Amino acid sequence: MKTLPKNWITEGHIDFEYKKYQLLAFLQETSKHFNEMKLYPALSELIDHYRDLNELKSNSSGLSELFPKTLDSIDFQKGKLNYQSSVSEDSVMKELSMITEFALPKLVSQIEEGRTIYDYIEDQLEFEPVGIVPIYNKEGYILLSREERKEVYAYRYQLSLLHFAGEKFRSISMWLIGVFHRSLVNTLEKIKMDLVREIKELPNPATWRIHSQQEFPIEETLVPISKRLLLKSVSV
Repeated sequence: MKTLPKNWITEGHIDFEYKKYQLLAFLQETSKHFNEMKLYPALSELIDHYRDLNELKSNSSGLSELFPKTLDSIDFQKGKLNYQSSVSEDSVMKELSMITEFALPKLVSQIEEGRTIYDYIEDQLEFEPVGIVPIYNKEGYILLSREERKEVYAYRYQLSLLHFAGEKFRSISMWLIGVFHRSLVNTLEKIKMDLVREIKELPNPATWRIHSQQEFPIEETLVPISKRLLLKSVSV
């Protein structure tokens, strides 16, 4: 999909009409994806842009750090390079303030649209274990299916803890390992046993069924929501 650069507000020509055009083109693209029920990466990009823009609004002095600068002088006594902004900050700050005030409510509105779609999809998903869940459940399998389809997408998942700035964060990796066809004979329990026989390193894997009643996109919607469902339900 067409993306908006992280520093779009200060990159290139800083002009309200030009930046407005950039933003609206991006929002039009994300709206198209939402209409197709494709949530990611559109929703996460919208949230990132909102956070960045809101932070810049709260700390306007930080905006000047993003402006292009040229070397002005060298202080040999202090061993310091002095830079000067290559743009007129007064006029630019006025343009940036206009852009920010225009962009933030637009981003909020689109984020709310995405979250509404997300909640709707999550509410109609069926999420349950396949068989008994073992004590060790930070890695295992997800069997993802849709009502009108016979395919069952088998994913392997692994949860881990990340340490950043003294805080602990849970993360999850999830990758496709096979596509099966469900039938009266080839049940989810049988698919699980087939995976156990094929992948010896997980002799007693935690396995989860995630079933969608509707035809939502796999990679752009069901996989990301499945990851969040797992993070809510599985302990590290």
